[in-house]
Amino acid sequence: MDETEFWELIDTTREAAEGDAEDQADLLVERLLQLDPERVLDFARHFESRYNRSYTWELWGAAAILLSGASDDVFDYFRCWLIGQGREVFEGAMHDPDNLAELLDDFDDEVDGDGEDLGYAADEAYEQLTGSETPDLGLADPPSEPLGAVIDLEDEAALAERFPLLWDRFGE
Repeated sequence: MDETEFWELIDTTREAAEGDAEDQADLLVERLLQLDPERVLDFARHFESRYNRSYTWELWGAAAILLSGASDDVFDYFRCWLIGQGREVFEGAMHDPDNLAELLDDFDDEVDGDGEDLGYAADEAYEQLTGSETPDLGLADPPSEPLGAVIDLEDEAALAERFPLLWDRFGE
């Protein structure tokens, strides 16, 4: 599976789920079950590499604004949700998380931002196909700390200054 096919699966399931991350995860599992196990592992590698790449202080700061705070677990689920939004939103946010103010049509912190189930879709499909747990994907170990300069997630003034577009649109 190449990168284009990975993003096509993300996009078609998001569109069919009408933006509901839980429904998208269910649809993704259904689609992955139509593939052979090695292609499911390819999908998992693509997902995991983006998940690891998005472990940055900058993105965590943006998530803290959108979600009115973001613990470790909440940020993990946010990163899965962000991947589920598709290539344009994901790459735009990776380039500059403040871009999310323009990339997101709307954002409801009660229903958006939690893509926990998306993070398990490939594992679930692989297990159903093979009866075995997903093996080691052969990727580099994930970073132990977020990448980039540390951001004080509690300092609203600093968040507003660093992410003016997000703060103006979604800040408290």
